[in-house]
This record gives sequence, structure tokens and C-alpha cells, in this order.
Amino acid sequence: MRWHAAVFHEDIMLPVHTASRPAAANTAQSSLLPWIVLAAVLVLSAAPMRAQTEVATAADILAVPPPPADFRIAYGDDPLQFGDLRLPAGPGPHPVAIVIHGGCWLSRYDIGHIGPLAAALTRDGIATWSLEYRRVGDPGGGWPATFQDAARGADYLSVLARQYPVDLDRVIAVGHSAGGQLALWLAGRSKLPQNSPLHTSGEPIRLRGILGLAVAADLGMVERSGACDRVIDKLMGGSPSEFPERYRQSSPSEMVPLGIRQILINGAHDSNWGPVGLAYFEEARRAGDPVELIVAPESGHFELIMPPSSTWPLVSRAARRLLSEE
Repeated sequence: MRWHAAVFHEDIMLPVHTASRPAAANTAQSSLLPWIVLAAVLVLSAAPMRAQTEVATAADILAVPPPPADFRIAYGDDPLQFGDLRLPAGPGPHPVAIVIHGGCWLSRYDIGHIGPLAAALTRDGIATWSLEYRRVGDPGGGWPATFQDAARGADYLSVLARQYPVDLDRVIAVGHSAGGQLALWLAGRSKLPQNSPLHTSGEPIRLRGILGLAVAADLGMVERSGACDRVIDKLMGGSPSEFPERYRQSSPSEMVPLGIRQILINGAHDSNWGPVGLAYFEEARRAGDPVELIVAPESGHFELIMPPSSTWPLVSRAARRLLSEE
């Protein structure tokens, strides 16, 4: 039996700056080695364990430091308005995945824990623009700033394309858990009324598809569950009955059809967030969206963002399918 590990990493936020790119060989070796060691330990230790499926917990990923990005670039003036850019080898232009991390929309879970996923996609030939954003617990975090940051960060890819070899005709958004809600919301924001605080001027970045991993895409359902210490009330400022228009403008389940191809992946052993993703899938399908649901048989919630896990090939292939229109 295989045991999969993944964890949120709470690392110290660095000042936002444009970083120089490290040598590709050194970066690849330094980012891969901890995962290779961890995977070997887990496989070797699995044999004597009890027979039922062991799934990863949020604590497990603390054993693995986040891999360095090629460039850390500010997309706004707030210290949390920045992204990590990783570029594949070769001249490009490269297809791009806008990556949005999860963590219950809470400030204590930052961009660090999604780094392994972004680095793995980049090794697969996909440039990644991984966004940090203000969250509940950060100054100004919550509605509307959390959504405004996701939109501003995603649209900043158009600026990056002037300097870096990224292909704006081949862009997808990838999000895990709370980040999956924001990734789907990016695709639906064209429906926002012009007087909405979430409406942005200018042309939004064009997306070819959305890869949603254990998406927390029905904010009303999550609010009713009281998940993460009732985080949705803090994110949205109150309940759906108090702020129905906020939920209509923020919850992907209320914005379908999004009119864009979506691949959703749920862990078969994710009893907390799997039902939320399934509920969204049913809503999107009934609305006529081109949406596909994949259930990863050996995954809980966190294996989806762990390159060493047996689930990773499903994630990698789904990203490549969206970019190639398979």
C-alpha cells in the first residue's frame, strides 16, 4: 500500500521584488531532492502499515520546503500582491497555468505550499504564474479584496508577456480548494455588473480552461457547513441571507454556466471537500457547461497538489489536455 503525504507550509513572507533566475539545473535538483527523499521514505514505510487507505494531512508537507521560483514579481502595491513565475527550459513561447493556492482563504496558509505543484507543471513544459493574494486575517483581506487580487494578479500576465516568453493564447487557471473557487470565479467574472466592486476595467485575461482540484466552489454550501471556523462568514462579511448579491457575484455555483471547459479532480477519500466539488459539478453540468469530473482513487484532499503522489499523473495530464484541447 502506498501512503501519500502533503501539508500546508506556513513560511515567512518575503519582501516583494523581482528576483533573478537561478540556474535551471541547480533549481531542478534542489526542488526535486526533498520530494524524492520523502517519496522513498513513504513507500518504504508503507508496507507494515494497516491495510486501510492512508491519506495526507495538512501537517505532512511541513517536511518539504517550498521550491524557489524563477522570479517573484509584484502585480500591485500591497506586500501580498505578488506572484511567482516559473519558466520551462527553451525559448518559448510557453503555455501558461495561472496557479491559485488554497488554505480556507486564511492568511496562515500562503503561497509556499503550492510551490511543488507549480514547479512540477513547469518541468512538464508549462510556465506557471502562481498568485499570492490577501486573505482572511490579512489587512484588507476578504470580500472584495481577495477577489480583486485574484483578478488583478491573473490579468497581470498580459504585462509579463511583454518581457517573458509566455503564450497568451494558451492560458489555463489551476486552483486547489479555496484556490479552485477563485480559479473558477476568474472564468465567470465577465458576468459581473459594471457597478460591482469586483468588476475590473480592461480586458480580462483569456482562459482556455480551468483545472479545479477539490474545488470549494459553492460558497453557500461551505458557509452552511461552518467549515474552517466559519471562514465564509469572515470572507464574505456575513451569510448568504445577509449579502445575497455578494454570493451571486462570488460563488461559481451561482455563476454557471461559465462557458469554458473545466476539468475537476476530487480525491475519493476527501470526505470534507469532495462533496462540495461534486455539488458544483452537478450545477455546472445542469447549466450546460463543458465540465468533466475525475475521481482520484488513491487521493484525499492534499495528494492532488503533491507531485510524488500516485494522483499527480492525473493532474498533469488534465492540465496538458486543457492546453492542447484534447
